[in-house]
Amino acid sequence: MRERPLLGHLILRGGAIVLDEALREELGINLPGQPQGLVLDASGERSVQWLSPDEWLIIVPGGEEFELENRLRARLGDAHYSIVNVGGGQTVLELSGEKAREVLMKSVVYDVHPSHFPVGKGVTTVFAKATVIIRRPTEDCWELVVRRSFADYCYRWLLDAGEEYGIGVAK
Repeated sequence: MRERPLLGHLILRGGAIVLDEALREELGINLPGQPQGLVLDASGERSVQWLSPDEWLIIVPGGEEFELENRLRARLGDAHYSIVNVGGGQTVLELSGEKAREVLMKSVVYDVHPSHFPVGKGVTTVFAKATVIIRRPTEDCWELVVRRSFADYCYRWLLDAGEEYGIGVAK
């Protein structure tokens, strides 16, 4: 388990057609093609996640978000859209390994079985008593996008829930 702090988080809202074209040009990836979809670039460092029919979460390496926001604003011009930088209020906790799913099963109400939660899916759900976004970018990796004010609570919860599996903290 590890925290991935200081990533850039942007909420993008608007019409899918115009936003998809802008993201493809500026970030090199498309909007997810279906609800609860998660799309990553080839490096796995940049992602776009469906949150609602007109809302997506973009996560990029820290420091890239301001330039990306400016480029998207320039490209979108007078289109109807909204871009909000939410990086100051969110962080990402990463859980990986063969027992990661078992730890999540003890903590969330959402079904995380591979048949219901494949790679490339992300959902907003309740984790312990906090609202989080759970994402599955790869087979053995799960990410929890949490509000910074709940990060310590969620982190400690994961340590406790994973104690029987020998969960450790990665540097």
